[in-house]
Amino acid sequence: MVPFPMQITRLFEFDSGHRIPNHNSKCRNMHGHRYKLELTLSGRILETPNQSHEGMVLDFADVKRLALDFLDTLDHAFLVWQDDHQLIDFLKTTDSKYIIVPTIPTVENLVKFIDENLQPAFAKTYNDSLSIKSIKLWETPNCFAQITHK
Repeated sequence: MVPFPMQITRLFEFDSGHRIPNHNSKCRNMHGHRYKLELTLSGRILETPNQSHEGMVLDFADVKRLALDFLDTLDHAFLVWQDDHQLIDFLKTTDSKYIIVPTIPTVENLVKFIDENLQPAFAKTYNDSLSIKSIKLWETPNCFAQITHK
């Protein structure tokens, strides 16, 4: 029997702060979120007999290990837009953990930023045998942004 494409999803959570400097609401102020990320991978069920990974697309522990290599950098960090010079100057005077991101750190831009960092990591490790199908990033229990690949 020919293996078929299968999707698996692993959930992650991390805490980060940000601000949307040009926003016309309270989101322009520094604040934080408990982000929830849903990482969905697409691949074939592995059928190598008598191997640890037999019957899996990928062991969830391996998904966790590879994703956390990047996601741990965001945890308990302040995500600051590279053009938010006032905030960057302030953060430099503290011993706070911060990550400079290339775009305003909206949930839409953050899911894109995460995707741009996770795609190469998974591609390097698993070549064409596995791909990221989608990433959904929840900013609040009611609001998320999602990026999906074919």
